Amino acid sequence: MKSNTTQKTHLTVPEIAAQWRCNVDKVRRFIETGELRGINIAQSLNTRPRYRVKVEDVAAFEDRRAAASVTAPKVSRVRRASARDVPSVF
Repeated sequence: MKSNTTQKTHLTVPEIAAQWRCNVDKVRRFIETGELRGINIAQSLNTRPRYRVKVEDVAAFEDRRAAASVTAPKVSRVRRASARDVPSVF
């Protein structure tokens, strides 16, 4: 009897797209450009690709694409010139 504690080693393109909340075409593009490593398990290379991606490769991709935590620079307020700062010409 199989236990339910076994974890998946590979994910499909729709599973990754659902996890990232994006379109499957975007995930396929990442694979086809080489940014994300995927394995084509299609019967023939002449047919539509059926990709599987290792969970470790997904994690590595996410680490590479993670946004750096940048704190916003402190913006100093510009003081407007008041009437007493403006020299009297007349």
